[in-house]
Parts: sequence; C-alpha cells; structure tokens
Amino acid sequence: MTTKMEYHNPVLLKETVDGLNIRPDGVYVDVTFGGGGHSREIMSRLGENGKLFAFDQDLDALKNAIDDERFTLINENFRFIKRFLRFHGIKQVDGILADLGVSSHQFDVAERGFSTRFDAELDMRMNQKGDISAYHVVNEYDEQDIARVLFDYGELKNARAMANVIVTARKDKEIKNSDELKKVLAKFLPGHKSNKILAQIYQAIRIEVNQEMDVLKEFLEQSLEILKPGGRLSVISYHSLEDRLVKRFVKNGMFEGEPERDFFGNFEVPFKTIEKLIVPSEEEIAINNRARSAKLRVAEKI
Repeated sequence: MTTKMEYHNPVLLKETVDGLNIRPDGVYVDVTFGGGGHSREIMSRLGENGKLFAFDQDLDALKNAIDDERFTLINENFRFIKRFLRFHGIKQVDGILADLGVSSHQFDVAERGFSTRFDAELDMRMNQKGDISAYHVVNEYDEQDIARVLFDYGELKNARAMANVIVTARKDKEIKNSDELKKVLAKFLPGHKSNKILAQIYQAIRIEVNQEMDVLKEFLEQSLEILKPGGRLSVISYHSLEDRLVKRFVKNGMFEGEPERDFFGNFEVPFKTIEKLIVPSEEEIAINNRARSAKLRVAEKI
C-alpha cells in the first residue's frame, strides 16, 4: 500500500503555503491535490470556520482525501475551477495554490507511462478517462503536428527530423510502448545526453496529451475572477514554458502581446508580486530530486 508521503513529497511546502497568507476563517483552493501534502498544511492553519476546496482529476488521488468537514475534494480538472466552485456556492476565495506538473506517484507507477525509467504502454493521461493518450499522439498525429508538439513543448531543435522518423517507422509497425519509441528515436539519443533529450520528448508528449498549456491559461484567467482583492495566488512550475506564462500573467494579465496603455503610458496591473522568485534550497533538492527545477511565484490580486 502506498503511503501518503510516498505518493507525493510536496515541493516548497512551507514557502508555498506561507505565500497564501492564510486567514483562519478564509476560503482556499488547492487545484493540484495529489497526495494532499499542501492541503494538509493549509488545513493545519485554518480555524473551524475556514474552508478548503481541492481539485484533482486523477482517480488515484481520491484515496488521499482528508476526512474533515471543512474540506471538499473535487474530482475534476482545475480548468473548470470557476464552474465547480460555483456549484458549491463559492464565488470568491482568499487564496489559490497550484503545484503544476506530474506527481511523484504518477512518475513511479510504471503503467501510467510518465517516466522514461520504465518500459510501459504509451499513456501519460493524468485523467485516466481522457480520450487522447501518448499512443494516439505518436501513432495518429500527422508529421507536422508531431513536429509542432516536440518543438513547442519540448523545445527540441531536431523536432522535424524526429517527427519524420516516427511517421516513417509507424508505417511498418505501430509504436506501442516507451521502449519501441526509444528504439525509433535512437539516433537522436547520444549516450551522454540521452536522458535529457528523452525527458524533453516525454515532456512534450505529456503536455499535448493533457493540454497543459491551455489548462494553465484557462486556470490563470479564472483565478483573477475568483480571487478577492488582496487574495493570493501561489504557483509552483517546473519548466520554462509554464513559468513564462505565470510570470507574464502576473505582470500584466496577458500571455502574449502588450496591454493597452493610457495617454501617460500606464496600464492596469492585475496583481502585485509578493517577494521575488522562490526556488528550493540545496537541502530540499537533496531530499527530493523532483524539487530541482521548481520555481514558486506568489502574487496578490490588486
């Protein structure tokens, strides 16, 4: 049986929850419940009138639900945060926490197909009921779309060549598992760089399968509506694509382009940044390797 701490060792636990500036009677949301580490820390700081709503689309996460009448776990993707909070009678909240990326549990369960360490079927769905899996991307996407996924989400310079090799190989035989995918792409995986490049390939496919960039954008836009003035947003990201979106949105409420300025060159900002970028200590990285690429940004709605 997997224990809760084995399920997922929460990254930047104290810093992320400190960033929310918890009010004992406040209403908070943890949109990435997982093993419940961050949620338990929030609960420990709430009074009897406080409330915590948590989201997780992964059925495995439901096993970690907190038995407390102040806590509600919603088994849905956090791109639907506004809709499901409204369903529970909540229009505005005091703070929202998001720990983006894949949980340790999802990486460690071989058959989920998230990890480069195991030979597993090409899956990578965070929601096991999802229609599109890694198998679908690798075997059914056209060459141009595979190249787009690898370039945009994996930042791979050889994206076009990789896509061509995949499409050529699957004409003879479908690519069913991670070992077969590695063999197909072997010429792009030189010994000293193979793990890094494989991680980029897996990241790209996983982001596409789970629509992670679209989900993040939808979530951030809704967070601005849901947060009360003075409410806090505390977000941990694990790669530059996510962090860039969070940074830009916090800065000017947009993901690309520039906001409209008034006659004096000023524009309205949705948030004020609380502290500078926070990264894990060397001690935390030594204990939890997953923390090595984590970046925490905390902002307060103006």
